[in-house]
This record gives sequence, C-alpha cells and structure tokens, in this order.
Amino acid sequence: MQDKWRESSSEATSAAEGRIESDRAWGLVESLAKGALLEQRRSRRWSIFFKLLTFCWLFFSVAVIYNATNVNDVSVGAGTGEHTALVDINGQIGGGDVDADTVVTGLRSAFEDPGTKAVILRINSPGGSPVQSGYIYDEIIRLRGMHEDIPLYAVIMDIGASGGYYIAAAADEIYADKASLVGSIGVISSGFGFVGTMEKLGVTRRTYTSGENKAFLDPFQAVDRDAAVQWQQSLDTIHLQFIDAVKTGRGERLVDDSDIFSGMVWSGEQAKQLGLIDGLGSAGYVAREVVGEGEIIDYTSRLSPLEKFARDFGAGVSATLVEALGEGFQLM
Repeated sequence: MQDKWRESSSEATSAAEGRIESDRAWGLVESLAKGALLEQRRSRRWSIFFKLLTFCWLFFSVAVIYNATNVNDVSVGAGTGEHTALVDINGQIGGGDVDADTVVTGLRSAFEDPGTKAVILRINSPGGSPVQSGYIYDEIIRLRGMHEDIPLYAVIMDIGASGGYYIAAAADEIYADKASLVGSIGVISSGFGFVGTMEKLGVTRRTYTSGENKAFLDPFQAVDRDAAVQWQQSLDTIHLQFIDAVKTGRGERLVDDSDIFSGMVWSGEQAKQLGLIDGLGSAGYVAREVVGEGEIIDYTSRLSPLEKFARDFGAGVSATLVEALGEGFQLM
C-alpha cells in the first residue's frame, strides 16, 4: 500500500515537473514572439521614418532645383531705365499651367513701372477657361485705359488659339510667326455616352439628385433633349461673347469672313490676311523694331514651388473629376 502511494506520489511529482517545464517552454515561446513583434513594430516605425525623411529630402531638392531654374528676373522700381516689359502666358489657361491672377499680377507690375515703354504679352496657349481668359482680357483693357501712353503688344509663339487668342484680341497689336497657329474662335463641351454599353453589360445606373437637370451631363444616362437644347444655348451665348471681344479688339482690321468665327485654326500667314494679327515677328523683333527698346525685362509672376504644387494638385483632382463626369466647357 505504501509502495503504491509512493509510486502515485512520484507520478504526480513528475507530472507537475512536466507542466512546469511546459509552462516554461510556452513562456519562452511567448517571450520570443513578443520580442519579435516589438522588433517588427520598431523596424516598421524606422522604415516609415526614413521614408518620410527621404520624401522630405526629395521634395526639398525639387523645390531648390525649381527655384534655381525658374528665377524671376524682374527688376521693378524707380531705378530701372526705359525698357520693354514682358509677361508670359504659357500653357492651358486655368488648367494648371496658367492662372489668371498670376498673369494679372505680372501685367500690373509691368504697367506700373515708370521705366516701362511698352508691354509685350507673349502667348503660347491652346486656350482653356473662358472665365479666366475673359478676366485677363478685361484687365488688359482696364490697364490700357489707365496707362494710355504704354502700348501692349501680343506675340503668339507656337499657338495662340481659343482662350489664348481671346486674350490677344485685347492688345493694341498682335504679332505671330508665319507658322504659328492662330484662331479657333469657338467653344466646346465634350464627353462620352455609355448607355448602350451598360445595357449590354446589364448594369443599372443609380443617381440621386436634387434638381431635375442636375445630372443632365451624366454620361451613363440617356441624353435629355430639352436640357441639351438649353446647354447648347449657353455655349452659343459664350461664343457670341468671344466673337464680340474679338470684334471689339480688332475692329475694322478683321476681314468680313464668317469662317473666322467657325472655330478654324489658321497659320500666321493666313491670320495676317484675315486681319487676326497685324504682323509677323517674335517678341525680340517687336521690342527692337516696333517699340524701339531692345532691353526686355520679364515681369511674369511665378508661384513658389509649394504654391505651384498645391495649385497643380488641386487642379489635377478637379480636372479628373470634371473629365470623369464629362462636364464643363472650354475655349478650346
């Protein structure tokens, strides 16, 4: 009996020791797992830190390079002698390349400098926003009225079409190269229609709006004829505003030809024959031969790298949304 009790006691002791060893093993495994998890978290934090550091370094480097290659060589003040002022419009108007407020800032600085003998607005743009184009046009008319002794010449580079030409029409005279593309006096609104495709795929469009015409440009819905007629009237109205601005700016220099306002683009030579421009020549030619002052000072107002990044990012998001919805119109 006593021997059995001893055997039972020995077995219990062995089992207890086994459990202790097992608990120690699991404790060790748990400790190792926690250590590995902490190390992984620590490694992830450092990885994120170095990635952020690298991004900041790259952003800073880009900003420095941008500033170094886009120095605004404006010399404004009472100490400047007589010169020809230059303001650039380069790219799509209101689409991320050209901002109306920035252009207007440069124009105001150019006109207000006492040494400015004339202003050259150098244009290389396919067009863009009718609102921003009209704003620059109106500001040119206002500045010319305030500074009647300072003429403004528009010089078209590769292209001065749609909104680009809208702005040029406000100038005293317009010049271009013989191969420049000039004109495109019209308005466009474009998109896609996917109604048939959705029917074939068995996809149903669900749109909730407040206002019966709110989604009339939705590419996934059938065209609403009444809304389409109204939209066309809006485009026609803007086209007439464009035509009126050109006629006001060019006056009797325009040839009596209805094709001028058809949206067609003309070469520099053709544009001169139609009265859309006054002569052939570059900005340097105009400064030397027309203004009589070969020294050119650039008054183009440029955004800082951070401002440009914020503007381009916002414009990119907006453009993507507009293209996706198929909404909006442009002088292009």
